[in-house]
Amino acid sequence: MKDNAPAKKILIVDDEPDILEFLQYNLRKEGYEVVSANDGRHAIEVAEREKPNLIILDIMMPELDGVETCRILRSRKEFAATPVAFLTARDEDFSQITALDVGGDDYITKPIKPRVLISRINALLRRSSRMDDDDREAIELSDLVIDKQKVLVFRGQQAIELPRKEFEILWLLASKPGRVFTREEIFDKIWGSDVIVGNRTIDVHIRKLRERLGEEYIKTMKGIGYKFDF
Repeated sequence: MKDNAPAKKILIVDDEPDILEFLQYNLRKEGYEVVSANDGRHAIEVAEREKPNLIILDIMMPELDGVETCRILRSRKEFAATPVAFLTARDEDFSQITALDVGGDDYITKPIKPRVLISRINALLRRSSRMDDDDREAIELSDLVIDKQKVLVFRGQQAIELPRKEFEILWLLASKPGRVFTREEIFDKIWGSDVIVGNRTIDVHIRKLRERLGEEYIKTMKGIGYKFDF
């Protein structure tokens, strides 16, 4: 991190004190500001108060598990674009798919080496500013206005709220209308090469986008990928 840049704030949520201590030590050593919570309900309170730049969530926790905590946070506008990494001892495929489908950006299994953890966190924070590299505040195509600042899509007078991943996919496709994005490109730009997601995940997001916006905007190029058309 740059010496003159303000420290990014990370919220760590885990019910194991040893894990919290391990994460806090290594992230603070890297220059991050760290706040913590030991269950999902407390995590939501801390997130609302501290407004972290990134959240690390354990999955198995008392009171409220990590998946449900992520679902609640993603439903609130102020956390729609906050990167969320799941850190857990569970490595089953269904757990990873569920965690990513509710809006998780990465799925990190325990145990993990400190340098690998820091690398994943740094990559997440870099990717979270991806849309900021595009100077446009909004994209207007056909009868849609895709507003980056409000994280909303307007169709005429109707405002449509989208989960973060769906909004990012739509912004990516709409940023270059007519251009075909392969599945690999979408995976890499939205989730990053370090995160493994299956075809089912992107299909679910595309299907939900079509349900919310209509079938006419996103076209499937069979065997290749998707494009925004109007």
